[in-house]
Amino acid sequence: QVQLVESGGGLVQPGGSLRLSCAASGSFHSINTMGYYRQAPGKQRELVAGYNGFGWTSYADSVKGRFTISRDNAKSTVYLQMNSLEPGDTAVYYCNADINLSFWDRKILWGQGTQVTVSS
Repeated sequence: QVQLVESGGGLVQPGGSLRLSCAASGSFHSINTMGYYRQAPGKQRELVAGYNGFGWTSYADSVKGRFTISRDNAKSTVYLQMNSLEPGDTAVYYCNADINLSFWDRKILWGQGTQVTVSS
């Protein structure tokens, strides 16, 4: 069974940093896209940062210059380095991936979510 396993998150003061990681585990053929979304209370889930099918990165305007997404293809893992955190970054962060389970079988997966709280 393929799943996304997240780690990282927690409580940090404004201006601080955190790093999230997300690993795809199990048996699968390849990964099309992979990244992070977040959802704050009372708000819709939004894309924070991610890799598209060509390996290009995209970021929400609100995090550009502060967050950096990277990946380790050998480990099927992405990392989200979050710097200069602001209270507005407080949310549950979800890893998301579009994975080819086999040549003909494709699936969208979500991680379990990890809480990021930015507060003094």
